[in-house]
Amino acid sequence: MYRAWGGGYAGPVGDLYCFMLSQWLGQMTLTELEQEKELSELLETVLELCEEVRAVVRPNLGKAASKSLSGTGASGDATFAIDELAESRVEELLDGRDDIAYYTEDRGLVAQPDARHLLVIDPIDGTRPAAAGLESCCVSVAAAPYCPDHDSLTLGDVHLGVVREIKNDAVFTAVRGGGAHVRIEGEPVEPNLSTKAVLNELFWTAGYRGRPAEPLTLVLSELIDASSVDGGYFDLGSATFSITRVIKGEMDAYVDVGQRMADEFESVRRLFLEVGHGAILNNYPYDVAAAALIASECGAVVSDAYGGSLDACPLIPSGGGGQVSTLVCANAALHAGILRQLDRGMGRLEDRYGTPPGAA
Repeated sequence: MYRAWGGGYAGPVGDLYCFMLSQWLGQMTLTELEQEKELSELLETVLELCEEVRAVVRPNLGKAASKSLSGTGASGDATFAIDELAESRVEELLDGRDDIAYYTEDRGLVAQPDARHLLVIDPIDGTRPAAAGLESCCVSVAAAPYCPDHDSLTLGDVHLGVVREIKNDAVFTAVRGGGAHVRIEGEPVEPNLSTKAVLNELFWTAGYRGRPAEPLTLVLSELIDASSVDGGYFDLGSATFSITRVIKGEMDAYVDVGQRMADEFESVRRLFLEVGHGAILNNYPYDVAAAALIASECGAVVSDAYGGSLDACPLIPSGGGGQVSTLVCANAALHAGILRQLDRGMGRLEDRYGTPPGAA
């Protein structure tokens, strides 16, 4: 049972848990500590869950069998064999936990009547890199209070986020309002946000999976061209891995404008559906819920592709919707500059694909 392996503090997970807990709770009064007891237990559960999923996935990175398709998930995206390994392990670990509801990319929402916590889990964010044996894959878990009216929950309700790299030894953790902590190979590391504000020197990442290449390139073309010599553009295959690169200072920004494109132009939306085999495969809340909280607590600027907050976005997608655009930048000046470029790109998209709905 899940509680059997989740109840102790032995080994590196226990060391990490105790370190995180001491940092967040060390300044609290006894009353405040009592109030945080449930959160600390939840943190332990999430850290252990991440380790268990990593343990079953890591030996299968890059194996030919991991690339085989096994169906379609709740999101509409393809499910690979390596996904099924991770999803099954989550199911095994959380079975019988009446206090925890969970949502995963492939299973959707699994909830018991007495659930108090909701875990929004992407067992492998970066499935394709994982199947190929690359490092850009993570276990991502975001926690929020659970309520039966789960449609009312938003990304702003997430109070705990954990990202665990699968191939490498790196853990990123945050509590809303309590800061974030990064540990690389067991050692604490300070966030290293870039101070760069010049777009031609930008190192940045964006993804093409499930997005129509021609219109997306049209929107991003000036940014790609501007940074192609003095900086660099990368498609790392994982939103979570990309966002944590901003935290580490390896990247300056993560840009995902896909949902803004699909929302503003019906002809473009149809192209997204065509590429996605009938589904809009932009980022879902489970792709960014944990990483966005962690980045924000580290001091990065996090928004949608319009520059607005993600906090009001639904936490649990339903009816084929709930996708979000995402922009994570190391500093405010960079965020403003990229938003201007995105607005220019959307202007080019309008010229090519027509006026937005409701426009004259």
